[in-house]
Amino acid sequence: MQMEQKHTGKKMNLPLWVLRFALFFLFVPNLTIAQEQPKVNAEVDTLSIKIGEQIQYKITVEADSTDVVHFPEGQTFSPLETVEAIMADTLRNNDRVTLERIYALTQFDSGAYTIPPQLVTINEQQIFTDSFQVKVADVAVDTTKQKMFDIKPLIQVERSTANIWKTLLWILLGLAVVAALLYWFVFRKKPLSEAEKEALLPPYDRALLELKKLENSRYLIQDEYKQYYSELTQIVRMYLEEDVHLSAMESTTSELITKLEMLRDAGELKLEDDTIHQFQKILQTADLVKFAKSKPATSVAEQDRKIVELLVTKTHEALPEPTEEDLMLNEEYLAELAKKKQRKRLYWAAAIFVGILFLGSMFSVTYFGFKKVRDTVFGYPTKDLLENEWISSSYGFPPVELETPDVLVRQEIDLPKETQELIKELQAFSYGSYVGIFSVSASSVTYKEQNEPNFDGAVGGILSNFEQLGLKNIITKQEEFVTKSGVKGLKTFGTGTFEDSGANEGKKAKYNILSFGGKGFMQQVVITWEDGDEYAEQIVERILSSLDVKTQV
Repeated sequence: MQMEQKHTGKKMNLPLWVLRFALFFLFVPNLTIAQEQPKVNAEVDTLSIKIGEQIQYKITVEADSTDVVHFPEGQTFSPLETVEAIMADTLRNNDRVTLERIYALTQFDSGAYTIPPQLVTINEQQIFTDSFQVKVADVAVDTTKQKMFDIKPLIQVERSTANIWKTLLWILLGLAVVAALLYWFVFRKKPLSEAEKEALLPPYDRALLELKKLENSRYLIQDEYKQYYSELTQIVRMYLEEDVHLSAMESTTSELITKLEMLRDAGELKLEDDTIHQFQKILQTADLVKFAKSKPATSVAEQDRKIVELLVTKTHEALPEPTEEDLMLNEEYLAELAKKKQRKRLYWAAAIFVGILFLGSMFSVTYFGFKKVRDTVFGYPTKDLLENEWISSSYGFPPVELETPDVLVRQEIDLPKETQELIKELQAFSYGSYVGIFSVSASSVTYKEQNEPNFDGAVGGILSNFEQLGLKNIITKQEEFVTKSGVKGLKTFGTGTFEDSGANEGKKAKYNILSFGGKGFMQQVVITWEDGDEYAEQIVERILSSLDVKTQV
């Protein structure tokens, strides 16, 4: 027993270093868990500015290096406008980090304004900054040195002609190409070929030239007597037909000789009997060569060519001098011939122009599609709007920022008395009309009471207005809509059919109603367009991508 008690007592006496070691590990977890909480601080460089000057609003966040920090984004400082936001600095101290972001704010109306608390999110913890009271003072103007003038009235601004000039330039370029083609292929004086030069020679000169070519030919060397005599008789017959005005080409040998003798006997052609007789023998020889396959000696063939050349010369000399009447007839003939050539050129020009137009149209229709070509040539309202110079502007207060094909015009709206008691201010702007199918409108309402807006009631009022204007069978869908700056709103969209709206009867329309707001205000954008209009679809898509709102009054 004594031994056991002694052993037990020895077991209870723990060494001091063991106790210290146990206490260290007991408190280490507590030291690890006890981290510093994040800190958020906001400050401004001034509380008083003049119109248009800027306030430097700085938010400083001290947090752990592993924390995820989200600073305010977009126009969250309303009624002051955010000019820019920059990340100023990042400082590290062991496992702690200090982040700074500076916002440049401004205001263009004098008065006292409150910069609302700003939300900073660190991980899932939301921390709000303090609010600040800011005074915006008018800029003092020395009216003794600076003349004052009344505000000028609104004026109608002419539409930009930039797109018109582009279209005109393309048209002029196309016309220049067509004109160049017409000049090159039709109106340009082309160098004449040898055959064309020969055709322009007088009949006598042309006959002598052709006889000279026949002399230098190789028909006799190659034993081609039929071809030789065929060309020989054709040359002399063509000359007699053109210069003596005999129907020589279709006449037989005996008929042609008879006609020459008649002209000689009538005194219209001074030829000797021997010349006519020699010409008759040449024609008979040619008939024998062509039809009886006769083959005269080479010397005879050459002599026959010389006799024909002599006949042409004597016939030309034997022709009487042309009278003034003949010359006039010849001039009229030449003038008529020139007119025919001109008409032929014009026909060719018209044919080329129509061909280019047809080929260009076929290519355009194949490449771009019939509808786009038709709308480009004849015009289409929404296509013209889409290709217009777009306007980016801010409408109402709280403002609705939109980019539209045309400026939205302020509308004066008469409200019922019961509505006027609830609304502090209503500002409405629009382009087009609902029954014109394509329209855009934006409105901003501030209420006298700081209540949440009734989106369902406002949308229901717009749909009732659609029905009064003739839109029936309205289908409605709703989904969330987020602007480019991250503001969330309600998108109401769908389709309907115009059943009793005159020219639009039977057309199907589409609509978008976008609603935003908060306590004491509401903003809405309404867009309507014809279903199936691809240009309107592109316009709506561009408008929605540019839409942004400020949600603080």
